[in-house]
Amino acid sequence: MDKELVHHFIIEALKEDVGDGDHTSLSTIPANTTGKAKLLVKDEGILAGIELAAEIFNIVDAGLKLNVFLEDGTAVKPGDIAFEVEGNAQSILIAERLVLNCMQRMSGIATTTRHIVDLLDGTNTKVLDTRKTTPGLRYLEKWAVRIGGGVNHRFGLYDMILIKDNHVDYAGGIAYAIERANQYLIDNNKKLAIEIEVRNLEELDQVLQTGHVNRILLDNFSFADLRQAVDIIQGRFITEASGGITINNIREYADCGVDYISVGALTHSIKSLDLSLKAV
Repeated sequence: MDKELVHHFIIEALKEDVGDGDHTSLSTIPANTTGKAKLLVKDEGILAGIELAAEIFNIVDAGLKLNVFLEDGTAVKPGDIAFEVEGNAQSILIAERLVLNCMQRMSGIATTTRHIVDLLDGTNTKVLDTRKTTPGLRYLEKWAVRIGGGVNHRFGLYDMILIKDNHVDYAGGIAYAIERANQYLIDNNKKLAIEIEVRNLEELDQVLQTGHVNRILLDNFSFADLRQAVDIIQGRFITEASGGITINNIREYADCGVDYISVGALTHSIKSLDLSLKAV
């Protein structure tokens, strides 16, 4: 966990929610009231966000005591209790919604990811996330993918060069785009991996003739063309498939022999896991 980044997120999220005070709790609950609450699971899935919840409670009130029963990555079912928190009642209620919002979404992502990882069992293919994340929540969402057993792709525009179709078209062609990317790295003394997207076998041939990339993204290929592309590449480059891939056909794509399959739906189209924080 990147504590600096996570703490910044928590502080900003609390500012957004609390403003100048939780006036409902302040007006109804005496300031010195203490109590307990439990994190109750109401759905089946993979739990994620326990470590984050601990940080949220600590930032809200360092006097809150957390007793954790289930760890991140645990398969859960309705009725399971993930943790109990004890301390100042007003503090528990301030933290409640932020903890639930984060854990429900992270657990939903981890659950979807684990399902796909299980579908790929027995292949050498791993599932990747994408940059199709909620603004401001990218770190948490990619964290949840890892908890679910998936692999993070680049975090942002700054930590990898990914030459996609628009870059190729604006650059004037595949060879120009690759050459300029490599020269840019030299000129700016940067060490970044280079990946390039191809849309068909003809573009793949152009990449193979040019070389100087680390990974090839095979986008919207048919199964037959994808198998042929993997055979042509022969392990010389890391391969990734994307486009038109769903839970119903992802195993078939993996069986074509690619190293990775990127799935934007891991973070942009998930159902949150049903969790609640109940006073005990």
